[in-house]
Amino acid sequence: MAVMYRKICLCCLVLFAVVPAFAQDARQIVEEAQRRTTSISQRYEGTLQVVDVKTKIAEKSWIYDRIGSHGDSKVVLRFTNPAEVKGVALLIVNHPDRSSDQWMWTPAIARERRVAMQDRSTRFFGTDFSFEDLEERDTNQFDYKLLGEEQIDGAACWKIQSQPRRSKTSQYTHSFLWLRKDNYALAQIENYNKEQLVRRANYKDIRNIQQVWTAHTIEMHDLKRNSRTILKIQKLEYNLPMKDETFTINALRRS
Repeated sequence: MAVMYRKICLCCLVLFAVVPAFAQDARQIVEEAQRRTTSISQRYEGTLQVVDVKTKIAEKSWIYDRIGSHGDSKVVLRFTNPAEVKGVALLIVNHPDRSSDQWMWTPAIARERRVAMQDRSTRFFGTDFSFEDLEERDTNQFDYKLLGEEQIDGAACWKIQSQPRRSKTSQYTHSFLWLRKDNYALAQIENYNKEQLVRRANYKDIRNIQQVWTAHTIEMHDLKRNSRTILKIQKLEYNLPMKDETFTINALRRS
C-alpha cells in the first residue's frame, strides 16, 4: 500500500527518535512510528482469505522473511498453500531513494521475472494486495501533513496525509494514515488515485511482540473490485539470525 506499509505487509505490513506524545508535527509522528518498529529481521507465517463480491472465499498461506533497516531492506515472501501456488515467491529489494526492485519466481516453469514498474498496481497472485503494497515505506520518500485526530476501532489516532516525493513512483497520488496515539501503531491506511479511494487497509489485533506493537490481522479492501483479503499473522518473531545471501535471485531458484 503504499500501503502495507508494507510490510504485509503487509506488511505488511511496517519506526523512530523519541517524540513526546503531544507532538503535533506530522513528520515527527511518522518518524517516531517508524523508529518503534525498527528491527534487524522479521519472520511470520501468514494465512490469507480472499473474499470476492459474491462472498466466495479462497484461502492461501505464505511465509514472510525480512532483513535490513527501513528503506534499505530485503524481503522474500513465499506461498506454501494451496498446491497450485506452492513455491511461488517474491523477492523485494527496498531502496531509500527510489521504488523497490521486485522479482517473482514461479517453480512450475522454473523461471523468475522482474516485476515491471507498470505492473506494480496489479494484484499479487489473486490477493487484494498490489505489488506496490508489499513494498516497505520509508519516511524520507514521502511528505506529510497533519489533518487532525480521529478514532479507529475506539483508539485515538492522528490522521496524517502522505504524498510520495518525485523519486517515489507510485500508483497512489496520496494516502491517509491513522496512527494510534497510545503506541504509534498503524491503525488504518487509505490509498487514493486523485479523488478516488483505491484501497483501504485496516490493522487489528495489535500486540506487543518483542517491544514492537504489531497488527496480527490486516484486512485489505480493494474498492474497485469490491473484494477484500484478510491476512492473519502467526508465529511472528523479530531479530532472528538471517543471512543476506538468502535474499537473492539465486536463492529463489535453489529453494
